[in-house]
Amino acid sequence: MTIFVKKQTKGILAFIFLGGIMVTSGVVIAFPGIDPGTDSSELTITGTPADNFTDDERAQFCGSSDAKSTKFIQEFSIPTLCTNPLAIVADFDGNVWFTETNTGNLGKFDPITETFTEYDNPIWPEGTRSMMWGIDYGPDGSVWFTDEAYDSVWKFSSLDETYVRLAYPNDGNSLPQKLEIDGSKIIINDFTGNKITLLDPNQSSEDVNYLSIPSPIDNSVTADFAVDASDNIWFTNWLYQQGGVLVKFDQNDYLDSVASSVEKSLPLLDFVKIYELPRPLLTPNGATVSHDGTIWLADTTSSSFFSFDPSTKEFTQYITADPILETYGNQTGIVKSPISRPYWIDTDEQGRLVFNAQTANNISVMDPKLQSLVEYQIPSKNPHWGDCESGDGVVMDNCGLAQAFDFTISGEKIWFTEWVENNIGVVDTSIPLPLEIELETDSIILTPGESKQFNFIVTPNSQNDLFDVSLIHNTTHDFLSVSLESDISETFQLDFDAPRPIHVEISSGEDAVLGSYKILLGAQLPDVAVSKFITVTIE
Repeated sequence: MTIFVKKQTKGILAFIFLGGIMVTSGVVIAFPGIDPGTDSSELTITGTPADNFTDDERAQFCGSSDAKSTKFIQEFSIPTLCTNPLAIVADFDGNVWFTETNTGNLGKFDPITETFTEYDNPIWPEGTRSMMWGIDYGPDGSVWFTDEAYDSVWKFSSLDETYVRLAYPNDGNSLPQKLEIDGSKIIINDFTGNKITLLDPNQSSEDVNYLSIPSPIDNSVTADFAVDASDNIWFTNWLYQQGGVLVKFDQNDYLDSVASSVEKSLPLLDFVKIYELPRPLLTPNGATVSHDGTIWLADTTSSSFFSFDPSTKEFTQYITADPILETYGNQTGIVKSPISRPYWIDTDEQGRLVFNAQTANNISVMDPKLQSLVEYQIPSKNPHWGDCESGDGVVMDNCGLAQAFDFTISGEKIWFTEWVENNIGVVDTSIPLPLEIELETDSIILTPGESKQFNFIVTPNSQNDLFDVSLIHNTTHDFLSVSLESDISETFQLDFDAPRPIHVEISSGEDAVLGSYKILLGAQLPDVAVSKFITVTIE
């Protein structure tokens, strides 16, 4: 008999540490595992997964509108109401699989026929929900996914459509999160259990053999991981709002040493190297390795993402565009500094980085070679996840967040889930962009207290449209600033046959710290933002 023991506190721990599932103003709102304070609300029985929420909660968690589309993004509504889709992966045929956190089921979407298939999980406890953050598709047609509520790893066979639950190694405080099939093993980060776990994917019973890599910092969280070309496993350890370390585990050296050792058991931490994270990097959830071996980390408590060069041991901070007003609303005026919250990050076949900027409602693509950033605006927005209602009860149109908590890359398509809109969506990165950014140079040199003029051009690519454009000029550090020349407006209409030169002044403060930094310059349109990074060296 399968026994499920659910820990009610784990949703709260994840909520606190992940730091992003809240309105941008900092006002915490309802989340599975946290009492939303609506026990007195009515519960109308519908016979659907919506019954896991009260009537008052349903618009917030089950979807606020129909699926939408833009020139770059198309959304599809999941047939079953209120499934809360989360982890997502594409198989070898291009089908898209996703977890349903409010049903315990897997869903599949066929992009050719545009049809959904949902597979009932007969051993899932009725009426329960779990955040299923990790998923991957195996070479034998199996879909593996994690389950944080019941400390489980699940295997679904797409051949005979059966589920098998494997107990996850639990020391009383585990939260199996992201999952990746890597050759002959499965890698999982235990977010609150302070370890990376390696499992044998050929196991099919509840008696699981595993290897756990302990984290070097006690009482920390262990976030996402990435495997480089030499099979080193990179992951982060951090304490909430206190910083942490980037960890490198040399698994080949460990396995070779074990094979030649009489003891057959060696201290795992002897094969670990750690690198202190830079002070601004507080919540590195996402991690990936680019084609050149650079490690990239996404910071969920800011608008930044970071690179780490293993050869020089240096971190570089990058920044996104600011969230557009429609994502956070600010109808009460409480939002002072909206941030984009980059969440997970991955690398596509072209060597570009992809990340989901949670509170910017974006799927973003950064090209390290071109130093370019394209941010695609997700059309669906749930007003219950933003400051979208004024004091007199008027709700701002097209305001809020879809909570796009995961994505997967399939060729030039990026598929993603919308946790509170009951949709999946796809970004087509092959569609030409409406404009491009041309910089006069990709770098400048300043001394502390110095200012220099800098020019770039916003050039339209379309021959038929007029564009309403807002300029982007963001810096990573307070001692750097970018100001527009007096003849330049923050917003303007871009004519299809009239490239617009932009003149700015880049300044460093007297307190500027010597080093190299990134500044983002570009243009925001309603559906997409296009920008480029310049390097500012202060010497």
